Amino acid sequence: MKVLPFQIPKPENSALIVQEDIEFEFYNKLHQHDEIQISYVVKGEGTILVGDTINNFNTGDLIVLGNNLPHVFKSIENRKEKSHMITLFFTKQSFGNHFFDLKELSESSSFFNQAKHGFKISKTKKEIVLLFDKIKKASKLERFILFLELLLQLTKTSSKSLSSFIYEKKYTQIEGKRMRAIFDYTLKNYSDPISLDNIADVASMTKNAFCKYFKKRTNKTYFRFLNEIRIAHACKIIAQEKETTLAEISFVCGFRNVSNFNRQFKAIKNCSPSYYRKK
Repeated sequence: MKVLPFQIPKPENSALIVQEDIEFEFYNKLHQHDEIQISYVVKGEGTILVGDTINNFNTGDLIVLGNNLPHVFKSIENRKEKSHMITLFFTKQSFGNHFFDLKELSESSSFFNQAKHGFKISKTKKEIVLLFDKIKKASKLERFILFLELLLQLTKTSSKSLSSFIYEKKYTQIEGKRMRAIFDYTLKNYSDPISLDNIADVASMTKNAFCKYFKKRTNKTYFRFLNEIRIAHACKIIAQEKETTLAEISFVCGFRNVSNFNRQFKAIKNCSPSYYRKK
């Protein structure tokens, strides 16, 4: 399997691809593909990195990712149960170059605009869950009809954007491997001290070249990105472990003092950790 770009296995003469993943971990390598992706998380939880931003995913989430949008799902380690996800893949040209330009489908334009940055449905409706159940077992014609119904539902449901900045150029294979190495190292080691020397070595670049390279492709500094990952994990622990103190959480997530943890948390979440816990 290639890292970037990633080739979706495509059955012959299929415009709409349905993929069901039942694994302890979803495909956890940074990748992008030409297809738009609509994923329903039947069971599982972890973090998802989309473009320049880290988010959490949980059972029942519905996530849409635009074409060539770099992303990686990172399931919680040491799960005792397998994760389960159903995904639809398609391109805007899957049904003909101008299919979605038809007046009858003008409502779908908002879906495609949102998909560029990726989005997560705020609260997955029962109707959407039922559509995914039906799509798995449907014939090709039935699947196409159900897909159009799903698209209509998604245009009418409130959602949250998953990324604030998208690098316009498609990553080359070399760039993909470099960004994958950076993200993999960060996701595995965010709880430990990471210096500019460390991460520049991972990218096989000088410190100055690395800073410019990363900022150009994510529109943020590496250490802003690192702190966002740490805070995302802190939020998950705060929500799930009521008895763990904020000081303990700050240390587990890579902060060496509570005052810096509080400062970075407020800068990223616009509130203090204690207020977040109460809320």
